[in-house]
Amino acid sequence: MHPQSGSFGQRFEDKTQYDQRVLVKERGNHMFIKKYGDIIVGIVYAVLGLALIIAARMLPKSQVMDIGPDFMPTVVGTLILVLSIILLVQAVQELRKNPDKEVGKDESDYKRVLLSLILALLYVFLLKPIGFIICTLVYLFCQIYVLAPDSHRTKKDMIMYLIIDVVFTLIVYYLFRIGFKIVLPAGILPL
Repeated sequence: MHPQSGSFGQRFEDKTQYDQRVLVKERGNHMFIKKYGDIIVGIVYAVLGLALIIAARMLPKSQVMDIGPDFMPTVVGTLILVLSIILLVQAVQELRKNPDKEVGKDESDYKRVLLSLILALLYVFLLKPIGFIICTLVYLFCQIYVLAPDSHRTKKDMIMYLIIDVVFTLIVYYLFRIGFKIVLPAGILPL
């Protein structure tokens, strides 16, 4: 007696073949993203940077100061645009240099990404009650530590990170306080 076309064995074989085809397709998509991902991200962020610059130009000009509400969005948009162009150039050069490069194993460090996200959220929620200086000092040092490679977590590196942290925080604070005349959250420090 021959098995019917709808039997369990036939359905199992069809399901296995289907699963293999899906797996091959998913791997192909994954390889495409790994190979062209930087180009895609570069294009998306270039468009985002341009949109930010254009939207900033539509904001009303300040009647009181030389620096108006369009200043920071324009700076951020320009920075995003420049960095995305750099990413695009590097990605295209790498693709030209190694067009048939084999896509390797995914070496993403999701633990560091998750920790960075948690730190950023904590920073946002604690900025007003704790204040800019303390919150930024703690956040920036922790963020640098999380993102630093394991080989760059020595005592000497920590001291360097702490110096960068303090200098950067104070420069940004005084730039906003004196240069832009914008008061940042003081929090628990009466400044």
